[in-house]
Amino acid sequence: MIANLLTAVHDSNLMLDKPLRRKCLNYTSIGVVIMGLTGGPIVSTFAQAQEIKSLDTKTLTPIKHVIVIVGENRTFDHVFGAYQPRSGQTVSNLLSKGIINADGTPGPNFQAATQYKASITYTFSLSPANKKPYTTLPPPKAGGGQIASDTNPPPFKTLAAVQAAKPALLPEDFGLLLTGATGLPSGTVDTRIRNVNKLRSGPFQLTPGVPYDAYAASPVHRFYQMWQQVDCNISHASADNPSGCLKDLFPWVEVSVGAGSNGKPFSTFTDKEGATSMGFYNVNTGDMPYFKSLADDYAISDNYHQPVMGGTGANSVMIGIGDAIWYSNGKGSPATPPPNEIENPNPQPGTNNFYTQDGYSGGTYTNCSNPSQPGVRPVLNYLNSLPYKPKSNCAPNTYYLLNNYDPGYFGNGTVNNGVTNNGFVIPPSSVRTIGDALLEKNISWRYYGEGWNRYVKNPSSNTNVYCNICNPFQYVTSIMTNEKVRTEHLKDTTDLDNDINNNKLPAVSFVKPGGLLDGHPGSSKFSLFEAFTKKIIKEVQSKPELWKDTAILITVDEGGGYFDSGYIQPLDFFGDGTRIPLIVVSPYSRGGRVVHTYYDHVSILKFIEKNWGLSPLTNRSRDNLPNPQTRRANPYAPINGPAIGDLIDMFDFSKPYSRG
Repeated sequence: MIANLLTAVHDSNLMLDKPLRRKCLNYTSIGVVIMGLTGGPIVSTFAQAQEIKSLDTKTLTPIKHVIVIVGENRTFDHVFGAYQPRSGQTVSNLLSKGIINADGTPGPNFQAATQYKASITYTFSLSPANKKPYTTLPPPKAGGGQIASDTNPPPFKTLAAVQAAKPALLPEDFGLLLTGATGLPSGTVDTRIRNVNKLRSGPFQLTPGVPYDAYAASPVHRFYQMWQQVDCNISHASADNPSGCLKDLFPWVEVSVGAGSNGKPFSTFTDKEGATSMGFYNVNTGDMPYFKSLADDYAISDNYHQPVMGGTGANSVMIGIGDAIWYSNGKGSPATPPPNEIENPNPQPGTNNFYTQDGYSGGTYTNCSNPSQPGVRPVLNYLNSLPYKPKSNCAPNTYYLLNNYDPGYFGNGTVNNGVTNNGFVIPPSSVRTIGDALLEKNISWRYYGEGWNRYVKNPSSNTNVYCNICNPFQYVTSIMTNEKVRTEHLKDTTDLDNDINNNKLPAVSFVKPGGLLDGHPGSSKFSLFEAFTKKIIKEVQSKPELWKDTAILITVDEGGGYFDSGYIQPLDFFGDGTRIPLIVVSPYSRGGRVVHTYYDHVSILKFIEKNWGLSPLTNRSRDNLPNPQTRRANPYAPINGPAIGDLIDMFDFSKPYSRG
C-alpha cells in the first residue's frame, strides 16, 4: 500500500501540493513524507522518491554541491600581497610588481603605489586634478577591542563566556576569541605599527607591530568614497591598465570624509582612520597560515572583484541577485526616498571633500539615470569615455541602494517598518533571486547565517551575531512572505553542521559567519574567519562521498576600503570595485593554481546557472554578461568588456576524482 502511494506521489504529484512537496522531498535521505488518506503524514523509509535530489545531481560538471562561504572586508593585496605561488604559476600582487619586497619592506617599484592628497571646492570629482603626493602617510589609527571583556567583547575575557556564546568554531579554536585586544583607544594613532608617524607614501606591513591575531581598525568602504579612492580617468589609461583607475587616493578620502557626514556639519568630523587603508599582511612571515595553505594546495584567483563600489549591503545583494536593488513603494514599483536618504557627495561649502549627505545613517540611494543628481554625472561621463561604452544599468526614475540599509523583512517574515537602524530600512523588494530560480527548477538550496535562530526570535537583541544586511534573500518578498520557503531555506550554521553530518547538504549553500567570526576589521579578525572556514572544510572532507563532488568557494563580501593594486573593469554605474580573495577548495581544483580570468560575485551565479542549466535571473542582471576574452599580453583585462567569467577556469575536470 505505502509503496503504491509513494509511486503515485512520485509519478503524478497528485498527493502533495507543490510547496509542501518541495519541503518534504528536499533534503530527505532516509525517508519521505506522504499524505495519508485521512490527511495525516505517513513516514516511509523508502529512499527512491527524491525528485529534487535527482535534479540536484543533473549537472554539467562533476560538481554536485557548491558551498559559498563569505567573510568580510579584505582586498586581495591586503591578504595575498606578498604571496609567492608554486613554481610555474604567476600572480599579480604587491610583491610581483616590485611595490614591496618579500619581507614587506618597500620594493624597487614602491612609487607605483604612491598615494596623493587632493583638493575639491564645489562638486564631487571622480578624479581630482589638483593632486600632490603625500610625503608621509597620515598616521593610521587603532580600532577594535581595547581590553578583553565578557560584557563588551571582542575579545572575551574568559573561556566560559566564549563557550556560552557558542561560536561556530572547532573547540581547539575557541581561544582565538580571547586574544588580540589593542590596548589603545579606538581612533587614536596605532602606535603598535612600526614607524607609524613616518610611513612612506604607499602600502605598509601591519605585522609584527600589529600581530596577525590582533584587532585593528576598519577603513571607509562606501560607494562614492571608493569611486574617488580608485581615481578612474580615461586619460590615465595604458595597455596594462585600460580603464585608467590609478588607486592613489585611498588615505585622502579617509581623512577628508571618512565613513560619511550623516548630514552633519563638517565641524563635527573627526578623522578616526588616518591611512588605515594602506596596511597589509605578509604570508611569508606567518600571516594567514590556513588560507595560504589552501592557496598552495588548491586554486586561487588574482582577478576576482567586489561587484559594487562600497560596502556590505549592496555587495551582498549582488551575490544572490546579480543586480542592484532599489527603493520601492513596497509593492514592486519604484518610489522616491526621503531627502535625507538620498546621497549627495558634493562637498559642504568651505570644506575639502566633506560630503553633504552620506553616511551609515544618512544618504544611501541614488537615481543614477539622472545626470543632474549629485555625484551621478562624473561617473556617467567616465563610463561614456571608455572605449567599450558600458551601460549605466540605471532604470529611469529609480533610486538604487548603494550602501547599507536594513532589509525590509525580519527573520519571521514580518515587514520591518523602520523600527531598526534608526529607521533606515529599504522597503520590501520584488527583485528575482538565485533562490527563486533554484526553487522553480526544484534544485535544493539554503542560506546558512550564523545566529539566525536567535535573530528570528529577537531581532533587536544586542547579543545577536547574525548579519541581516548580508543575507540577499531577506530583502525579497518572494522568499520572506512564503513561510514554507522561508523556514526551509533560511537556516543557522548549526543546521549546516547537521546537514553535512547527516548527508543532507543541498546542492547550493550560502554560508555567512556571524559578526565575531566574519573577519571584519575591528569587530573580528581574519584568523577567526580562517578558523570558521577550516571547521566547514574539515566537516566536508570527513565525508568522502560528499567531498568527492563538492566545491567550496571562499571569498569576502567586499574589500573593506583597503588598497589593492589590481586592475578594475567598470561594468556599469555600480562597479566593479577592488579585487578581493577567492579560494576554490575541491578535488577538482588541486595543484596550487593561480587563475587570472576576470570574475566578480556574479561569477558565482554564472557557475550555478551553468552547472544546473538555469537561465540568467533577469534580462538586466549581470549574469547575462559574456565570459572574458583576453590577449596573451594582458590576461587580466577583457577585450570584450564588460565581461565576467563563470568560474569554470578554477577547476580541472580532465582528471577523474581520486581519493588520494
